[in-house]
Amino acid sequence: MTGGVISADDPKWIEPFVGLSPEQFNRLVTLVRRRGGDIQRGRPWRLALEDRVLLVETYWRTNLTLRQVAPLFGVSKSAADRILDHLAPLPAISPARRKRDDTVYIVDGTLVPARDRSIAASSKNYRYSTNLQVVIDANSRLVVAFGDPLPGSRNDCRAFSESGADRVCRGVPTIADGGYQGTGLLMPHRKRRGQEHLSPVQEAENSVHRRARARVEHALSRLKNWKVLRDCRLKGDGVHQAALGIARLHNMALRDNSNPIRDNL
Repeated sequence: MTGGVISADDPKWIEPFVGLSPEQFNRLVTLVRRRGGDIQRGRPWRLALEDRVLLVETYWRTNLTLRQVAPLFGVSKSAADRILDHLAPLPAISPARRKRDDTVYIVDGTLVPARDRSIAASSKNYRYSTNLQVVIDANSRLVVAFGDPLPGSRNDCRAFSESGADRVCRGVPTIADGGYQGTGLLMPHRKRRGQEHLSPVQEAENSVHRRARARVEHALSRLKNWKVLRDCRLKGDGVHQAALGIARLHNMALRDNSNPIRDNL
C-alpha cells in the first residue's frame, strides 16, 4: 500500500484493530476472498483485499466515521463507503449445519443504540436502540446466530420469535432469563402466587442456571469491544451485517485460547 497510514502489511496494526492474530487475519482474508471479496465492480480497487478487510474491521472496532477512517488508509470517503458496502456482508458467520446430541444454547437480547428509526425505538436505556437477539453455544461459548434487528421497544419474548432466533434454537435445549415467558425455553424458577419461598431444589437449579446464563453476558461484553455495537450509525442491513461479521471475529479469536479477545481501544 502507498500513501496510507494503516496497512495489513505491517502486522502491528492487525490485533489492535481486528482482535485477531496475523495468522487468524490471513484466514479471514482467505474466507472473504472465497466469498467474492476480490470481485471487481466498476472502478478498480485502490487497496489490496487485505487492506480493505482491515478498513472494514477498523471501522467496526473504533466506530470512527468513514470520513475519519478513509484518510488512515489513503482513500477517499466515497471509496471507503464502497469498500464497506461490498465487504461488510462477507465475513458473516454461517448457520450451524449439524448439532451434536449434547448441544445446549443460551439466548439473550441486547440493546444497540442506532440512528435508523426503521429498526430502532426509544427503549429502556433511554436511547433509540435496536434489539439484537444473540444465541451462543453453552459449551464452546461461540456465537451461533444473531436475530434480525428489531425496535428496542420489543420485549425479549416477542423479539425472540420475530427476529428468527427461535428457528435457530428449534430442537435444541435453550437457556434464557425470565423475560422469555411463553417461549418454551429453559428459564429460572419463579415463585408462584401464594408461594413465599422457592424450594431448596429450585434454588439450587436457579443457581446453576445463573452460572450458565452468565456465559452469554460475557459474550455480549466481548462483542461490544467492537464499538459499532455501542452506537451504530449504519442503516438498513448494516447493523445486522456488522453483528454477524463481528461474531465471526469473536469466534475466531475465542477458538485460540492463546490469543484472547482484548479491549485495546
